[in-house]
Amino acid sequence: MIKRALLLAALAASPLSAQTHPAENVSAERLEQDVAKLVSFGTRHTLSSQTDPERGIGAAVDWGLAEFKRIGAKCGGCLEVLPVGETVTGPRIPTPTLVRDAVAIQRGTERPNEVVIVQGHIDSRVSDVMDATSDAPGANDDGSGTALVIEAARVLSGTKYPSTIIYALLSGEEQGLHGGRILADWAAAQGFTVKAVLNNDIVGNSCGSDGYCEPKVVRVFSEGPRADLTERLRAAATRFGGENDTPSRNLSRWVADLSAKHPEEMQVRQIWRTDRMGRGGDQVPFLQKGYPAIRFSVGVEDYDHQHQDLRTENGVVYGDTIDEMDFAYLAGVTKLNVRALDALARAPMPPKVTVDAAVRTDTELTWKAVPGAQVYAVATRATDAPEWGKDAALVTIDGPQAANDAAANKEREFKHVKKLRGDDWMFGVAACAGSYCSPVSSAVPGGAFEPVAKE
Repeated sequence: MIKRALLLAALAASPLSAQTHPAENVSAERLEQDVAKLVSFGTRHTLSSQTDPERGIGAAVDWGLAEFKRIGAKCGGCLEVLPVGETVTGPRIPTPTLVRDAVAIQRGTERPNEVVIVQGHIDSRVSDVMDATSDAPGANDDGSGTALVIEAARVLSGTKYPSTIIYALLSGEEQGLHGGRILADWAAAQGFTVKAVLNNDIVGNSCGSDGYCEPKVVRVFSEGPRADLTERLRAAATRFGGENDTPSRNLSRWVADLSAKHPEEMQVRQIWRTDRMGRGGDQVPFLQKGYPAIRFSVGVEDYDHQHQDLRTENGVVYGDTIDEMDFAYLAGVTKLNVRALDALARAPMPPKVTVDAAVRTDTELTWKAVPGAQVYAVATRATDAPEWGKDAALVTIDGPQAANDAAANKEREFKHVKKLRGDDWMFGVAACAGSYCSPVSSAVPGGAFEPVAKE
């Protein structure tokens, strides 16, 4: 049995209202120190030295692992730190090369198999992608994302969460997104349920090479059609819609809504494409495996200071150096990531929703219970509306059974009828625990927060 009620006031109250949010502990000074340390390795090119203790990718990854261990030691060993690697060859890796990611796992207390991943790539490059010897400071690309991940671990590791948070520094991005693919394969091999991947790549400058500045805006990129679509699912989407309702698109909407709740802080401009024009990032391998993943990147890029040899030409200084960065901006993006990680690690998984709306004047939504959910929020929007409506009908759980009891919830099914014609509306459901709600899972083919292979 279920009870339906409008309980928006209950959802508005936050249990952290009387506490300092972890995001408030983010330090621009620590971020700058971490980027300076990364730059000190000279180059972090994937094909650079693996064994030199002071220069090259090996020293940089070792430093990242050591930093995670230091952070974990301060919280009584709350982080499991390990390298995740593989020997790789490819078009930009002509000889077999070890590609290592530095990974720290903060296990969830209730649903440890349910994970949220925050990541940035630690490798760097200059103009020639095969040049492994020239100085490649990689301050912004992607020392900024690497420092963000480490700072997130610092400020969140002392808190216990129902779900697991994974902090990852990825190698091999510039040589073909290898570190992202290695981590995505590893996550699948662990049997993790991946709730969300937050990829941070070039998040440390506020002005572009043309002088245009956006000091309070970060772009969030999300895919349209799913990267793991099958022909069967493509045909179903043609009949029932959902071109704008992938899990990643709904994750992007959720992050944008989260930023809007803090108007004095960093705001999100959603970019509804997988990545920038003709380019890519480490979110892509996760999308290809069917995991919800988005990319954070600066509001406006400075092309003179990324992927460039260190030089001056015609009075223009080129190179990805630390003096071109804005650490107040990076701190703002870091705070937004921390808020997102904190909320996602507390919220349940979004449910998988089906819809019956054909040849009827109302719409029936059906979904199974998910562990940890106490309330389900049923969201609607017109088919041409970009965002979900602010008013939600809430479905609450009757009875004393524990929301986290997997056995009790396994076969429990919920139904909710909306007096709206399905032809004209999009529908979805978010799962909530206290005031923390998941992103909306759309009631469309491929709308579930799981790989298509599971459908």
